[in-house]
Amino acid sequence: MRYWVILLLFCLTGFRAAALHGKGGMITYRYLGVGATPGTSRYEVKATHYIDCNGVQFIEANVYLGIFDGATNALLRTVTIPKSTQTNIQKVDFGCITPAPRVCFVEATYVQAIEVEDRPGGYIIAEQECCRINGIINLQNSGSYGSTNSNTIPGIINGIDYHINASPQFAPRDTAVICFNAPFMLDFSAADPDGDSLVYTFCSAKSGGTSGNRQPNPPVAPPYNDVVYSSEYSGGAPLGPDVTIDPQTGIISGIAPPTTGKYIVSVCAMEYRNGVLIATTKKEVQVEVANCNLSAAQLKKEYINCDSFEFMFENELLTSNIVSWTWDFGVAGTDADTSSNPQPYFTYPDTGRYVVKLKVATANGCTDSTSAPVAVYPGFRAGFTVGGSCFQIPFSFTDTSTTPYGRVNSWRWRISPDSSYTVPSFNHKFAQQGTYTASLIVGTTLGCLDTVTRQVVASNRPELSLAFRDTLICAIDTLQLRALGQGSFSWRPNERMMDANTATPRVFPTDTTSYIVTLNQSGCVASDTVRVNVLPAISVSLPADTTICQGDSIRLRPNSLALGYQWTPAAGLDSSRIKFPVAAPNTTTTYRLLANLGNCQAQATTTVRVVPYPIAQVSADTLICYGTTAQLRGNIVGAAFTWSPATSLQNANTLNPIASPAATTAYVLTATDNRGCPKPVSDTVIVQVAPRIFAQAGNDTVVVARQPLQLQASGGERYSWYPPIGLNDPLIANPVATLDGTTDVLTYYVSVSQGICTAVDSVRVLVYKTGADILVPTAFTPNGDGRNDIMRPILLGMKSLDRFQVFNRWGQLVYETRTGGQGWDGRINGVLQATGSYVFIASGTSFDNRIIQRKGSFVLVR
Repeated sequence: MRYWVILLLFCLTGFRAAALHGKGGMITYRYLGVGATPGTSRYEVKATHYIDCNGVQFIEANVYLGIFDGATNALLRTVTIPKSTQTNIQKVDFGCITPAPRVCFVEATYVQAIEVEDRPGGYIIAEQECCRINGIINLQNSGSYGSTNSNTIPGIINGIDYHINASPQFAPRDTAVICFNAPFMLDFSAADPDGDSLVYTFCSAKSGGTSGNRQPNPPVAPPYNDVVYSSEYSGGAPLGPDVTIDPQTGIISGIAPPTTGKYIVSVCAMEYRNGVLIATTKKEVQVEVANCNLSAAQLKKEYINCDSFEFMFENELLTSNIVSWTWDFGVAGTDADTSSNPQPYFTYPDTGRYVVKLKVATANGCTDSTSAPVAVYPGFRAGFTVGGSCFQIPFSFTDTSTTPYGRVNSWRWRISPDSSYTVPSFNHKFAQQGTYTASLIVGTTLGCLDTVTRQVVASNRPELSLAFRDTLICAIDTLQLRALGQGSFSWRPNERMMDANTATPRVFPTDTTSYIVTLNQSGCVASDTVRVNVLPAISVSLPADTTICQGDSIRLRPNSLALGYQWTPAAGLDSSRIKFPVAAPNTTTTYRLLANLGNCQAQATTTVRVVPYPIAQVSADTLICYGTTAQLRGNIVGAAFTWSPATSLQNANTLNPIASPAATTAYVLTATDNRGCPKPVSDTVIVQVAPRIFAQAGNDTVVVARQPLQLQASGGERYSWYPPIGLNDPLIANPVATLDGTTDVLTYYVSVSQGICTAVDSVRVLVYKTGADILVPTAFTPNGDGRNDIMRPILLGMKSLDRFQVFNRWGQLVYETRTGGQGWDGRINGVLQATGSYVFIASGTSFDNRIIQRKGSFVLVR
């Protein structure tokens, strides 16, 4: 894939002065062999300059290489190196980057062989240039100073000569683009010709020449000053806190800064040979953060899972205008290893190596694809052990990492503050006491990497511990003491002691004694104390016999200074060899305890009496009708009982009370105290009360003989009328009654049933032997006494009331209704009216469909 490295190196604006041209550079070298003079070596030195191609170019014809003593920084000589190559580099095709940028710069190289004597301190080689452009975002006053390119040629380090060396060679990947506020990855990796291990880090750019001294000749001696960074940037974070560099791969990644413009980035590649840092090569470039957008497919350099078979993939370049993702996870022989999700999860079927492929497309038709290797080797675990405690004595560090696939083949140890190793195990001596951080980066032949870190305490005395610090023995016994540590041991006092100069002496004191142990580890000394209490004999006692409920447990608590205990029988005990066992016997049991302190013994017994729980039993749940009662029946085994709640019970102090609840009620019978078991036991009976039935037969009424009367009952689901005289069906809610006039009055009773419950109501029927009519009383008394309070018409043989109107003496309508059974209550707008006469008009339809009309007056009496 072409577009994921988004670095706009070197180009987009002109300079206001010809001298403001530098865009970065570096110095590298390689060993050519021994020199012409004994004790000398030849190196090929290469200085690389990156120069902006806009405006007036200023390309140096020569560089002045200063050679300094690596131990003293003293200038030894200056070498003038003429320009070797000059290459114009341009790039305008960046695929799906919009708007398309123009990358343009000149790369000038200066190459020459030098011969130097083999100095123990090695060399620092450096050259300085002017000038940087104004307005570099991450520097302050960038146009006021230049730059320094330098490198180190190692000499003798820790007694080993490292002068045969070639510096790392950075890959030429300098035509890329960074789009502001967007994710990106830059490859700053290098290859080391000698196979040395490389560790990458951001480092500070260095200042150099000025406009007044454009090319110092000779260059200024080291050390060199750092450039001055803007407040939110630094040499360790040249593109802000959201951008980091991988120390193992040299990959720079993160989110580009939000401000467009030029930035200085300086990367140092540190060479390690057999765990020893021998040299550092610095590459400095000028990065352009552009106002652009990138639509591309980008994956990580490699995907390795050493924990499980599951991976989560995503396009590392998260741009909003991508609308489709096509994934192929690389499993041979199947079509089920694809996805169109932007962030798919996939579980590989087996260990091994695969290739994941991604193709993306935007709405405007821009497409891009890429692939990356996938390694699946779960089960890798990193770890190490540390042995040692005293800072004067070397600690042993041992790798304990394991892997079921491949083998562990690389180790990178870091022991704070600055020690490192690349072997699986080693010894390390700390200079002084303190707490140190030890970390191990461990890898396998299959590419798995893991890191484990531990804190290591180096004290001023060896690590010493005791198996116990305070113990008890019987006067006739012998005790073995035990100390743990590395070194030689001595104990005092050593009276009545055997093997006094070992970690495990045996003592047989007659009185309580404190023994002091001293551990000497090559002059590093630690001490500790153990107290041995001596008893002439021991005793044991148990609490008094006790009673428990069957199925319960009790903890047995003897009083004794013994160290060993044996309970018999073991039945019902959670352990028969501890001091305080839990006993849960099924039957009454006498436990015997044999306690011993060495050869001294004592014993005691205790009885755990087991009695059953009380018993409480009640009759089955029942259902009663509202207003009826239920007979409860209980049975207990125990000394006492209670019913709850008792408020709706008759004879609540008996086992067979009568319950008369107004609503469904749960009655609880509780029995207590059965032969010493104090815990109560309960049983519950639920008396369910059916809802109350409100039987309604209707209002008393009048009827004309031989005219039908519609009866209407309500309140239940089944009905039965009595007597059935004149009824067309006595078993329905609304039968029609037709009376022949042989009786003046007849009362009907209706039995209303709902479920198992029944209620009765009645209606009184007054029988007139005349024809259909509307009768209106001549007076009424609306005084609220419940008698004659309503003025209503009486319908005889009428099928319906069509109109009933009441007027006051001024002819105003004060009441009107068309519903039979309703009437006037003597109020107008809620106000009670005074005594007086009122006029009514009534009309209705008889059962034979005749219209009956009546007019008249009545008196309101108060």
